[in-house]
Amino acid sequence: MHHSLEIITLHKPQSLTQTKTETETMAKSPETEHPNKVFGWGARDKSGVLSPFHFSRRDNGENDVTVKILFCGVCHTDLHTIKNDWGYTYYPVVPGHEIVGIATKVGKNVTKFKEGDRVGVGVITGSCQSCESCDQDLENYCPQMSFTYNAIGSDGTKNYGGYSENIVVDQRFVLRFPENLPSDSGAPLLCAGITVYSPMKYYGMTEAGKHLGVAGLGGLGHVAVKIGKAFGLKVTVISSSSKKEEEAINHLGADSFLVTTDPQKMKAAIGTMDYIIDTISAVHALYPLLGLLKVNGKLIALGLPEKPLELPMFPLVLGRKMVGGSDVGGLKETQEMLDFCAKHNITADIELIKMDEINSAMERLAKSDVRYRFVIDVANSLSPP
Repeated sequence: MHHSLEIITLHKPQSLTQTKTETETMAKSPETEHPNKVFGWGARDKSGVLSPFHFSRRDNGENDVTVKILFCGVCHTDLHTIKNDWGYTYYPVVPGHEIVGIATKVGKNVTKFKEGDRVGVGVITGSCQSCESCDQDLENYCPQMSFTYNAIGSDGTKNYGGYSENIVVDQRFVLRFPENLPSDSGAPLLCAGITVYSPMKYYGMTEAGKHLGVAGLGGLGHVAVKIGKAFGLKVTVISSSSKKEEEAINHLGADSFLVTTDPQKMKAAIGTMDYIIDTISAVHALYPLLGLLKVNGKLIALGLPEKPLELPMFPLVLGRKMVGGSDVGGLKETQEMLDFCAKHNITADIELIKMDEINSAMERLAKSDVRYRFVIDVANSLSPP
């Protein structure tokens, strides 16, 4: 993306001493930790190089769904995590949180899914399920939320992600994948899609005819354009170069394109936008973006630059403007987003790759050389050595 999510510390020790089970778990190899041997690709150190990796997954419990992975999107978070850019990576790590697959086993308490169903697994696979956030279907803001990879699950063992054969997930964190959504180009919606849909809903960016600016046209931005148009908004892409202008308008359906390095066009656009979704993950100036907003305008940041941004107060105060943030979405809203995208035929623009092409894909992703999301054809290209 952009983005993002595994930025919360993995495992904040509750005390200075780790629990006995945690210590025992750490002592076991990934391959012997659980009963079921699994094959995937993982990174072992901050070089970020991914290579074949043998590990294990738990047995399917009574509340679990086992998913045979068909496709897995490649998110910017995967890149940040394998290289330990945020300082929280817990090696070895198997990335991947845009997972589409087939349910191959369901526990006896599972009511929403049956074997053979096509399902999705997104950014989170665990939460306490009893706090205020969880009660409001905002599992993504639960203090005990655990990510699909690079995190410790509720059983005290490590979570491994979707660059692998299968995954075992509590039913609460499994999504029904709508019939008319393609598995490959639909996969990135599980992160990129919900990351832009959730703030649009929460901050009221759904009023037809209003003007939305989308800053940054990458994995997140290109989906924001499509969802914005489906809500009936006028959409302007805001970018530092005109390279993607034709594509943004003719292919993605944006109404206009604004180049931030063109002073005349920027001046003409001052005070014209109701909302801006800022997907830029590099350090950048907020002043010009705030200037584009009307009175009462909202700038919602989704990118996570490695250093803090400067927030100018004058445009904020003098225009009663708002700067906000948002991080993915809860499971109920993610399902709503999938259904919305299915209804409006919204998918990500993808480049399908084989598992063994992942390292060169990561190099290209680092240079933003992808239109607009890599997706791994896991089922057809992941084979144990």
